[in-house]
Parts: sequence; structure tokens; C-alpha cells
Amino acid sequence: MQTSTEHDRHSFGPAVATLGVIAASVGFGLVPYFARSLTAEGMAAHSIAFYRYAFAAITLVPFVWRARAHWKALLWGVAAGAAMGLGWIGYVKAVEIVPVLTAGILYMTYPVFTLLIAWFLFRDTPHRRSIIASLMILAAAAIGASPGAVQADQVPALLLSLAAPFGFGFGITVLVHRLNVLGPLARLASASLGSVLGLAPLIAVTPATALFPGTLPGWWLVIGIAFGSALIPQLLFTVCAPRIGTARTAVAGSFELPTMFLVGWIAFAEPVGAAQWLACAIIVSAIALTPSKAIRSVAANAAVQSRDA
Repeated sequence: MQTSTEHDRHSFGPAVATLGVIAASVGFGLVPYFARSLTAEGMAAHSIAFYRYAFAAITLVPFVWRARAHWKALLWGVAAGAAMGLGWIGYVKAVEIVPVLTAGILYMTYPVFTLLIAWFLFRDTPHRRSIIASLMILAAAAIGASPGAVQADQVPALLLSLAAPFGFGFGITVLVHRLNVLGPLARLASASLGSVLGLAPLIAVTPATALFPGTLPGWWLVIGIAFGSALIPQLLFTVCAPRIGTARTAVAGSFELPTMFLVGWIAFAEPVGAAQWLACAIIVSAIALTPSKAIRSVAANAAVQSRDA
């Protein structure tokens, strides 16, 4: 039986899908603005992460029930969401204490995590061009960094922030290789639910003063992070990523970095010079270099899941 995801895959090509991932990444790149502003309101990092995913989980949870026949894929989605939600805490903590561009350096290592996880978990051998493009992304992030911006006491927070690119890389590989039997809304719903469930124990032991913003503008920031940097871009991402494969998704998603540059420059007066714009040019070149890689059909994915049962 054909599913809607199988039909939709042929509705647009890799070029449009790549643009969709780039648009989603612009939304993701706005996260530092919301995160730093909300921590200034006194909210805990895990509370901000919880709000980011809770709206999507509440809104879309009926789609999890509708897709219950594909319970194995749903469990993969929940696991990926939990990894992304918990990993994102480290990123919020890093953005709170160091310049946005500096925190972005380590976060932009996620294409490397993505390729490695896909290789080890799903036997998705990376193409030589994909490896080169990922290294280009790392070089772009290093070039765009602010020299000497990190103090010794900030290093632990930056190391902890590596959990974010690891979790996102795991999420990309699961989305591409295990969630294709689900419709886009079910994919997003399962991941959002996983993030909420992963963060729930931390929320349960957090004082109320760190759970909620203290002002009305703070609540608008909560709405902004939930919809402008989560629900809408995540939906774009879940629709488009399976059409272009793991490697190109990881590299196209790196358009988040120039968005971070602009956020740091406009919102927090962090300098953006020639080095940062050179990094942006390298990223665009890496996107062009990375080949799109067709993934297994819905039927093939179902066969793999049956085999693994």
C-alpha cells in the first residue's frame, strides 16, 4: 500500500528540498536570540528547551496515535527527540555565557556527527564529497569564530554543548533512515514528544521561578521560540530532509551559521567582519559540493524494520 510520504516524495525535487532545509535552518539560527533573552528573564536552560518542543508535542500528539501501527518508527522518533532535547540544554548554557558565534563553532560540528552516526548505525557510507563538505563546514566555523573570546572557566560549558550537535546528528540520521514510513506530522510529533519526555524529569524538580518568564515580553519570546524556531522550521525540515539524504541535509542545515552571525551582530552587537562572510561563502560552496543521496523507499524501510523485528 502506498503512503502519503511515498507519494509526496515525488512532488518536488532535491533543489526545492534543499531550499526547504535552508529555510528551516534560518529559523533554527534564531534560537540564540530567544535563548539568551529568556535566560536573562531568569528561566533555566532546560525550561527553555521544554517550551521549545512542548507546543509541537501537544498540538501534534494525535498524529502519534494515528500512526501507532508503525510503533517501531515512533519509538525511533521518540529516542531521537529525547537526544535532541537533552543535548540542546548544553547549547543554551553555552549561549548564555559566551558569544553566539563562539557557541556556534562547536554546534556546527553536527555534520561530522551526522555522517559518523549514519555510518555506524545505518551502514550509510559517506561519499568522499560529503566528507570534504563537512570538513569545509568545520573550517568555516573556525574561520568565523572570534579569536580569544573564550575564557578558561567557560571551557566546561562549551564541552557540554557538544551534546547538542551529537543529538541533532542522531536526529537527522533517524529522520532519514527510520522515520520514512511516517507522515511528516507524525515524524515531528514523535520527536517533539521524545524531547518533552526526556526533559520532563528536570522540569519536575525545577523551582517555579525558573520555569516561567517574568514579564509579558518574555511570554512573547516563549511563543517565538516555540513556533518561529521550532514548530514551523521543524515541519519544513521533516518534510524536506528525507528527500535529499543524510549528507546534504547536514550540510544544507549549516546555513544556520550565517543566521547566527546576523543574530549576534544585530541583537547583541557582536562584530561580524570579513572572516565571518568568508565562512558564509565556504558554507554555500559546501552545499553545492554535497551530493543528494536517495534513501530507501517506504516499502524498503518497512522491509528492513520487519527484518529487524
